[in-house]
This record gives sequence, structure tokens and C-alpha cells, in this order.
Amino acid sequence: MRSGRAGLRSGVPALRSSRAATFWTAAALLVLVLAASAAPSPLYRVYQERFGFSSGVLTAVFGIYAFALLGALLVVGRLSDHVGRRPVLVAGLLLQVAASLLFLSADGVGWLLTARVVQGLSVGALTGTLGAILLDSQRSDRPRAALLNSASPGVGLALGAVAAGLAIEGLGAPTAWVFGVLAVLFSLAVLVVVPLLPETSPRVPGALASLRPRVHVPAAQRAAFVVATPCLVALWALGGLYLSLGPSLAAGVFGIEDHLVGSLLLVAVNGTGAIASVALWRTEPSTAMLLGCLVFATGVGGTVVSLTTGNTALFFTAAAVSGFGFGAAFVGAIATVTRGVAAGERGGLLSSVFVVGYLAFSIPAMAAGLAASQVGLRPTGQVYGAAVAVLAVAAAVGLLRVRRRATERRPQPVAM
Repeated sequence: MRSGRAGLRSGVPALRSSRAATFWTAAALLVLVLAASAAPSPLYRVYQERFGFSSGVLTAVFGIYAFALLGALLVVGRLSDHVGRRPVLVAGLLLQVAASLLFLSADGVGWLLTARVVQGLSVGALTGTLGAILLDSQRSDRPRAALLNSASPGVGLALGAVAAGLAIEGLGAPTAWVFGVLAVLFSLAVLVVVPLLPETSPRVPGALASLRPRVHVPAAQRAAFVVATPCLVALWALGGLYLSLGPSLAAGVFGIEDHLVGSLLLVAVNGTGAIASVALWRTEPSTAMLLGCLVFATGVGGTVVSLTTGNTALFFTAAAVSGFGFGAAFVGAIATVTRGVAAGERGGLLSSVFVVGYLAFSIPAMAAGLAASQVGLRPTGQVYGAAVAVLAVAAAVGLLRVRRRATERRPQPVAM
């Protein structure tokens, strides 16, 4: 059986001859996939004005994407550990092409729902697979996979949001431009990029059995997974609110009608998250998680105050602080959970991390959309933010207790 390293040495030249090229190509594809997933968020208000649906329907369009993504994670999250990374990669990229074409053709809510389902299936298949390629191809002396897996969401979501915002403000047919360009990029990825990538994971039996929906966390990683879960839930719950209702909050509470400025809210959250991931990736993981949770809770508290006072500057500043905390905590969580994971279990473990994340990402945001339709955006944002801040503080307290117990269990030096 070939190892991942042997797989990287075989095949045609070009990318197949370089672990570094494979690593950075997978990182670029992951950023592109996540940028595509964020592109609809600034466009929701365009579709809302065009088709005349409520905030509840808007978050349903958002939520169905997350549930489709979860379904893909649960069903095919471990498939690349058995059939190899490239077959799953090709299938996921083809689904991205199909989703882009559906968005291009959308003439009603039904089309949007269908497009988001297909996009969710694609992202669910690709996040675990591309993350596993990063783990497979990273250098042992420079382990950067945790950094890229945690920074990519921030970079990708920020790029997707700002590109869509620029298209809305500067182009006559923003939806056609955004999804037309994405369809071309993903087609090129299938036809040109993937054929040059090596297979980094050998085929092993059990592919059909791996399709049985389940969350699989290897025994060696379970304790770390449990420690990281409250942190992941708090982080992704706020991310879901910003991506589904963030531009609507900017318009409805603060009167910001400019689509590009509304998109900058998403950049403030996700861009600072990426910066924090890069700045703190060498920090001890539990320290990064703890620091991130506390900064995140502070930022979310500022968001609640800004919604109460109507202070626009505080709203954007708090979003940036929350994003920095998100990035710091997430890079710590990813590094903690993936430390020492066996090669054949990487795809399944990363998929399990994202299952937790996207459950927190979707269900609270959908509930917030329904609440906003009944009581308004401002009180919904206030209650939601307060709940997320409390959860982040609770996660920090839990981390402190775990660290204290670990310190107490260490053998003390014997006095001579």
C-alpha cells in the first residue's frame, strides 16, 4: 500500500512533483470554495428585493444550504479516506459548477433553494477532502495544515463577500457576473488543476460502509474534541447570524443601504479572523482557544451594545473584534483536535469538526430569521448576541478548568 508521501512522488510531473505545490493548490481551492459559499450573502438583499420574500424565507434559503452541507459531511465526509481524495474533489467541484449555473438561472425562491442545496452538498464534500489534502501534504517540519484549515474560512468568506458587494455596486447584472465567473473558475479547476494534483491518500476497503451517516471522532482525539466543542458552537453561531442577517442588520438597524458597506461587515468579521489565525497559529493551542473565546465574547458584547445604542462605528468595530476572537479560538481548536490524528482518519475527523460548526451555524440563524420576522431585527440581534457571549464565556471557563486539572495531574518534582 502506498503512503501519502509515496503518492506525492508518483504520477506526472508539475504539481505532482512538489508537496508544497500540492499543499498551496489545495489551500487556494479551499479558499475559492468558501468564497463561493459566501458570495450569495450580500446578494440575498438583491434577491429579496427582486422576489419579495421575508427575513424568515431569507434565512430558510441560508439554512437549507447548511443542512445540505451537513448531509454531505455526514455521508461522504470519510469517503476520501477510502476512495482517495481526487474522485471526491472532482465530484465536489462539478457540483459547484452546477450550483453556479442554477444561481444564474434563478427566477424565484425555488431556484435559490435548489442552488443552495447543490452548493451545500459541494461544500460539504470539499471541505473535509481539501482539509485532508492539506494534512497529507504538509511538511513534517512546518506543519501548517491547522493554520490553513482555520484561516481559509475567514479569507474565503471575506473575499466572497467583498467581491459580491463590488459586483452589486459596480456592475449592471451582479448575479450574472458573480456566478458566471464562479462557473468558469470551477470548470477550469476540474479540467486543468485537478489532473495535475497527486493522489495523497491510498485506496482502502470500506468505501460503502463509510457512507453510513455518522460523526466519527477517533478515540485518540475524543477528549480534545469534547473540550473544543463549546468554543466551536459559540463561534459558528455568530458566523451564521452575520452571514444570514448581517447585511439586513446593517440596513434595518443602522440605515446602511449601500450593498458594498454591508459587505464590509462580513469582511470585518472574516478578515480579522484570518489575521488572528495567521498571527496566533504558533501559540499553544489551548492558549489560543482561551484567548480567542475571551476576545470573542468581548466583541459580541460590543455588538449587543451597538444594537442597543444605534452606534454604527461600534457595530463595525465590535464585528472586527469578534472576528479576531473567532480566528484565534478556531485555529486553537483545529490544532487541538487534529493533533496526532492518523492519516486514514483525517477526512472523517475534519468532517466531524465541521458538522458541529455548521449545526451551530444554521439552526440558531434560522431561528433568528423567524424571530426577526415577528419581533424585529434589533431585539433579535440583542438576544442572540447575549446568548452567544454567555456561551463563549462558559467555553473559556471550561477551558480554564481543563488546564487546571492537567496542571494538577503533572508529577511534582521531589524535594531533595
